[in-house]
Amino acid sequence: MVKPTLVTNTIRAWREQTGMTQAELAALIGVTRQTLIAIEQGKYSPTLELAFQIAHAFDVGIDDVFQYPEA
Repeated sequence: MVKPTLVTNTIRAWREQTGMTQAELAALIGVTRQTLIAIEQGKYSPTLELAFQIAHAFDVGIDDVFQYPEA
């Protein structure tokens, strides 16, 4: 079993706010819908490059989408 990542994200909230579907965002950033689902659910951490692509898709900073616990 894969250990969930400590990185959390607000991808779903941003997608819903912008009216974008999982399929649309996945196509925009060049991954499968299944990969995007895993990232949204915290089962997979995206690469740094992919994290920036996701943030750019919403026209926000990376730290607006991804969070890592302090300490």
